[in-house]
Amino acid sequence: ANGDAEVQNFSGIRRELYNLSKLDFEIPIIDLGDLVSGRTVEDSHYILQEVLLACHSKRAIPIIVGGSNDFAFSLFSALNVHQKNINYTQISNIISLQQGEMINEHTFLGKILGSKDFSIKNYHHLGYQKHLNEVDSVKLMKEVAFDVIRLAEMMNSTERTEPFFRRADLVTLNCDAVESRGDGFSVNPQINGLNNREICAYMKEIGLSENLKSVGIFNFNANSEALLNHQLLAQIIWHLIEGIN
Repeated sequence: ANGDAEVQNFSGIRRELYNLSKLDFEIPIIDLGDLVSGRTVEDSHYILQEVLLACHSKRAIPIIVGGSNDFAFSLFSALNVHQKNINYTQISNIISLQQGEMINEHTFLGKILGSKDFSIKNYHHLGYQKHLNEVDSVKLMKEVAFDVIRLAEMMNSTERTEPFFRRADLVTLNCDAVESRGDGFSVNPQINGLNNREICAYMKEIGLSENLKSVGIFNFNANSEALLNHQLLAQIIWHLIEGIN
């Protein structure tokens, strides 16, 4: 955005994904290619929303991979055109409710939850890490009766959080919530987070949602030179598709 967007190369992820077993997949799967960003942040959000609206009109489930976490705003906006009372679940290590005119990683959630134009039924925030968050943000979320689940409650089993995925219309994953290795799985690598097996298990649970309409996977480190990071993202997508199938 602002004329200085970097080209992100997803060929390594595509190679790893296409090498995985198609198993017994019966649903059609289409790779729509790479989205060229606009000159401004607003342009990029507009372009993405247009693509999402086209997908929703075809009753397709778009899986958006790459870009920053604030693109969740576009996913919610596009879905809100076709549907009201949206159930939104986000997996992220950070809860940020900052105010501001610009849409960015710090303000997008506040804009979704506070906008009179948006219709949200339930919001679930999973995987937050206490030492990375302001006390006031977590307290406010609980005061308005939104579910807030710590990372420790998600480890080793999906049972605690399965109800938050079961009827989700929209789910987004901030890759910062995943444990990093090598040169970083996410653009903001964290030593603590969901491990490889846990995040794949959660992605399958997301795919099993009865109402799933849209999925976003954001903040992946596309510039990573570590093969294992590309393999992990490919398997995250694969497990999601397996659940949908």
